[in-house]
Amino acid sequence: MLTKVIQQANIDKVAKYFERAEKLVIVTHVSPDGDALGSSLGLAHFLETQEKTVNVIVPNAFPDFLRWMPGAKDIIRYDKYSEFADKLIAEADVICCLDFNALSRIDAVAKPVAESQGRKVMIDHHLNPEGFSRVTISHPEISSTSELVFRLICRMGYFEDITLECAQCIYTGMMTDTGGFTYNSNNREIYFIISELLSKGIDKDDIYRKVFNTYSEGRLRLMGYVLYEKMQVFPQFRTALIWLTAEEQGKFQYVKGDTEGFVNMPLQMKNICFSVFLREDTEKNMIKVSLRSVGTFPCNKVAAEFFNGGGHLNASGGEFYGKMEDAIEVFKQALVKYEDLLLKN
Repeated sequence: MLTKVIQQANIDKVAKYFERAEKLVIVTHVSPDGDALGSSLGLAHFLETQEKTVNVIVPNAFPDFLRWMPGAKDIIRYDKYSEFADKLIAEADVICCLDFNALSRIDAVAKPVAESQGRKVMIDHHLNPEGFSRVTISHPEISSTSELVFRLICRMGYFEDITLECAQCIYTGMMTDTGGFTYNSNNREIYFIISELLSKGIDKDDIYRKVFNTYSEGRLRLMGYVLYEKMQVFPQFRTALIWLTAEEQGKFQYVKGDTEGFVNMPLQMKNICFSVFLREDTEKNMIKVSLRSVGTFPCNKVAAEFFNGGGHLNASGGEFYGKMEDAIEVFKQALVKYEDLLLKN
C-alpha cells in the first residue's frame, strides 16, 4: 500500500476538473527530459481512457532516445507549431503543468498558458512552486513527477485504467529521474509502484535498453573525449568538473541528448562526491549547468547560489550567461565556499 502523500482536497478538485473537461492540454518544461515526457505522456494516456481530447505541448526538441515512448510522435513542439499550440491552449478546459514549478521554465509557452482561461493544475516535485495554478500538487520529497502522476491516478480510483502504454511512460520517468534508481530512490514505495507497473506488462529491462543503450557512435566518441581531455579533478574538494564548448560538440555531430548522463560519470571515482558539467548552448546563448552529488552534499544550494538554478539535494541544474572561462571561475568560487561541507560528506 502507498501512503497518502497528496492531500485529499487536491485529489477531489483534480478529479472534478478531469470529469468536467472535454479538452485538456499538458505542458512541460523546456528541453524535456525523461520525467517531463514520462509524466506528460503517462497522464495523457490515462486521460484518453476517459475519452478526453488531450494534447501534449513541449517548448522545444527532446532527446532522440525518448522518441520510442508511446505517444511521443504526437507531441506538439511549440517552437515549430506555435500558432496551432496557442489555439489548443486557449481552448483547453484544463491545463496540466507537469514537472516545472515556474512559468519561466516553459519559455515562450508561458504567455499563452498564463492568459488561458482553462483551469490550471500543477503536478511537480521541485522546490518553491509559484502560485499560478488553481491546484498545486507539489511534493519535493517524491523522486519524480511521474511517480506523482501514478499516485494521483490511483488515489482517484483509476488504477485499473492504467494501460501498458501509460505504465511504460510512468516507469521511464521514474527510472530516468533517479539515474536508473541510483539516487533519490531509497523510498521503498518506489519499488511497490514498480511492481504495480510490472503487473501492467511493462518490460523494464527493455525500457532501460531503449533509453540508455541506443546512443550514436558520435556520443560514444564524445564520451571518450570528455573523460580523457575535458575532465578536471579537484581531489582537495572531492570534486570533478567537465566542460564542453559548442565547437567541441560540433566535432562529434552532437544532437540533443548526447551528453545525457555525462555529469554522473565522475561520481564513479573513489572519494568524489560532487560533479559539475558545463555545456555551451548556442541555441539559448548560455551555458547549461548540471550538478550531481552523493551523500548529503546539497548540490541544489550550489545551483541556486551560483548558477541561478535549483533542484534536488543530489541532482540539480542551472544556467550561466557569459563566457566559459567565467563559468569555470564561478564554479571554483563555489568550491571554496562549500569546502567544509564537501570534506565532511
